[in-house]
Amino acid sequence: MEKQRAVVVTGFGPFGEHAVNASWVAVKELEKLGLGDEVDLIVHEIPVEYQTVQRLIPELWKKYHPVLSVHVGVSGMATMVTLEKCGHNVGYKGLDNCNFCPGKHCCVDGGPECLHSVIDIDAVYKRASAAVPDVQFTVSTDAGRYLCDFSYYTSLYHSRGKCVFIHVPPIGKPFTAVQLGEAVQAVIKSAMDVLEEAEDQINSHHKH
Repeated sequence: MEKQRAVVVTGFGPFGEHAVNASWVAVKELEKLGLGDEVDLIVHEIPVEYQTVQRLIPELWKKYHPVLSVHVGVSGMATMVTLEKCGHNVGYKGLDNCNFCPGKHCCVDGGPECLHSVIDIDAVYKRASAAVPDVQFTVSTDAGRYLCDFSYYTSLYHSRGKCVFIHVPPIGKPFTAVQLGEAVQAVIKSAMDVLEEAEDQINSHHKH
């Protein structure tokens, strides 16, 4: 039997006005839906704390060696499920739940300013939109310079780009928890397919 491939999916805990964080609700809905028998789905709630993110994300990569890591965050301004293309290294001045912000306002001292996912996010957007027509998706290049952007950059850095960040709107504005779970599931399945197809192409080039 083929060994299960691990996929790590994180959501955030409460912060500010988000006493219930829609990102973690969406991840819990995804957990109920699953990703099929071939995938070992690992979910983790991350507190809204810079130092925890810096410690936890590399730990999750080391422990599970996932084929893909997906981070979900809430955006009070979002009205669509937003796929982020890149993470940014500097500009982190907002205080976290511990009233802390990084001393140099950056994720990785000396790291590149911007890291992109190696996954074709536009292709993922098209597939997910087709798979869940009752949810609207969009694509963005600015994850907001707070814990969402910070966790995405940290994960991109440690995974060599094998991750995706999804921003969801608050529950009921306009989507239900179930719809958000279905949307996250569609994005992950699409991302895995896109990643696999890209790797197949690379492997077939190497065989010639």
